Amino acid sequence: MSRLSNSSSFKQSQLSHLNSQLMQLQSNLQDFDELIDTTCYQFKSIQNLGISHGSLFMACHRVFDKDNFTNDNESGEE
Repeated sequence: MSRLSNSSSFKQSQLSHLNSQLMQLQSNLQDFDELIDTTCYQFKSIQNLGISHGSLFMACHRVFDKDNFTNDNESGEE
């Protein structure tokens, strides 16, 4: 009978430990899910920043080319 009691208490101890590990796993997975959501939001923001940056470079290039073309024409007419 003592052997059965020890086996039962050992099993309960293992189940208790397993339960605590599962709770920790669930907590870690929730944290991970929040981090993934944050990363997705940051990726979209970085993508928009890259598009804005590229647009700014293209606009600057166009303005500087137009200024250079205008300055070259004025210099050639003199």
